[in-house]
Amino acid sequence: MREESIRVSPEEMEAQRRFALDFRSLPGRPQTYHIVTYGCQMNAHDSEKLAGMLEEMGMTPAPTREEADFVLHNTCCIRDNAERKALGNVTWLKEIKKDRPEMLIGVCGCMVQEPGMAEKILRQYPFVDVAFGTGNIHKLPELLFRAADTRRRVVAVPREQSTLIEGLPIRRESPFQSYVTIMYGCNNFCSYCIVPYVRGRERSRSADDILREVEALQKQGVQEIMLLGQNVNSYGNDVPFSVTFPRLLRRVSETGIPRIRFMTSHPKDLSDELIQELAENKALCRHLHLPVQSGSNPVLAAMNRRYTRESYLEKVEKIRAAAPDIGLTTDIIVAFPGETDRDFEDTLELVKAVGFDSAFTFIYSLRVNTRAAEMPGRIDPAVATERIQRLIALQDEMTQMRFSEMIGKQEEVLVTGASRRSEKQLTGKCSRNISVNFEGSADLIGKIIPVKITAASKTTLKGKALE
Repeated sequence: MREESIRVSPEEMEAQRRFALDFRSLPGRPQTYHIVTYGCQMNAHDSEKLAGMLEEMGMTPAPTREEADFVLHNTCCIRDNAERKALGNVTWLKEIKKDRPEMLIGVCGCMVQEPGMAEKILRQYPFVDVAFGTGNIHKLPELLFRAADTRRRVVAVPREQSTLIEGLPIRRESPFQSYVTIMYGCNNFCSYCIVPYVRGRERSRSADDILREVEALQKQGVQEIMLLGQNVNSYGNDVPFSVTFPRLLRRVSETGIPRIRFMTSHPKDLSDELIQELAENKALCRHLHLPVQSGSNPVLAAMNRRYTRESYLEKVEKIRAAAPDIGLTTDIIVAFPGETDRDFEDTLELVKAVGFDSAFTFIYSLRVNTRAAEMPGRIDPAVATERIQRLIALQDEMTQMRFSEMIGKQEEVLVTGASRRSEKQLTGKCSRNISVNFEGSADLIGKIIPVKITAASKTTLKGKALE
C-alpha cells in the first residue's frame, strides 16, 4: 500500500479548516469543551488532536463535564469493561442535558468504529449529537458544525480506516513530554483482539513527516517523546523503500531530542537490529514493553501470536545481554478459552524466568467479531479470578525484587510535577519508566536530573536529587 494513496488530501484538510472558521461565527455555538479519554496512548494522543481542532474552532477547555458546552467521549473497545464504562458515563450525561438542553454530546474512537455500534448509538442513545469513528477524526470541524447549525444528530463512520492525516492542530498536555504517532493500524489479527477491525490495516507515516514533527518538538524544548503504533516493529513494511524501525530510531535521535520511548513492540517482529539499537542508542530510554500475553505454547498458538515461549525467552536473553540495565514490562491475559491449569502454570513460570519490572494483567474479555469469541472452553469466572490473583501476587514479588535492585543506583529522572502524596516532593520518571519521588523545588519541573535511589515502595521508587 503506497502512502500517497491513503493520505488525506490537502484539499480535504483545507475544507475542514474552513468549517472550523465557519463554526466560530455560528450563533449560540458551544464555547467550551471537555474530552473524556479511555484506553491506550494512541487514544490519548488522538484526544490531543481533537482538543487542537476544537481550540482552532474557537472553543476553550472546561474543567469538568458538567461545565462544558460540548462533551466528547473518546472511547476504547479493547475490553468489554472499557466499553461498558464509556457507555455508562455517556448515559450519565443524559441527566445533565435535561437541565442544559443546549449541551452537545459526542462519542468517537474505537468503540464507535465497531460493526453495528453506530446503529446502536442511534437507537439507544438519542441524546448523543455527534458520533464518528477512528477513520475520520479529521472531520470533527465539519461534523460539529453541522450538529450545532442544524441541531440534528450527525453520525459518520467510514468503512475504511486506512488514512494518514498530516497537519492537524494539537493541544499537547505537557510542554516537555510528547506523543508522536509513527504508524496506524495492525495486521496481526490476534484471535482475541478487535483492533485491526477498528483501526484498520497498518500504514506508516513517512520518515520525513515524523522527523519534521520531532525537530519542531525539540526546538520547543520537549525533553522526551514516545513514538506510537500498534506494532512499531513493523514500521515501514507497508511502504516501498521505507527505513526500518531501528533506522528510524537512529534518525530521530539525531534530531537532538534527549529521550525517546516507543510503544508497542510485537515479539514476533523484534529484530536483532532493534536489539542492537537499544544497546547503542543513548537517547533510547532503558525500557521495553514487550507483551507476551501467555507463557503457554498452546495458548499462544490459539491467540495467533506467532511466537513460542522459547523464542520469547530467547529474545529476552538477547536483550539483556545487549542492554543489561533495561527494564522489561509486559501484558498478560489469563483465562483465555481453553487455558488449562498447566497452561497457566507455564505463564507463572515465564514471569519468574523473565522478572518483569511490571505487568498489565487482564482476564480474557470476549470481543464479538473476533475468532476467540467462537472458541470453546470458556473458563469459569471463579477460576479466572483465582488465576489473576495468583499472577498479580507473583508479579508484585517480581516488581519488588527489580525495584530493590535499583536502591543505591543513580537514575536520570525527567521531573514531571509535584507528587500527589506530598506538596514538598516532586515526581518524575526514570529511564526505566518507573515513577521516582524525591524532595525538590518546582524549578526542576521539566528537567532531566540525576537522582540517587534510596528506597522502593510497591509501585514507586524514592530518591534524593543530586543537583
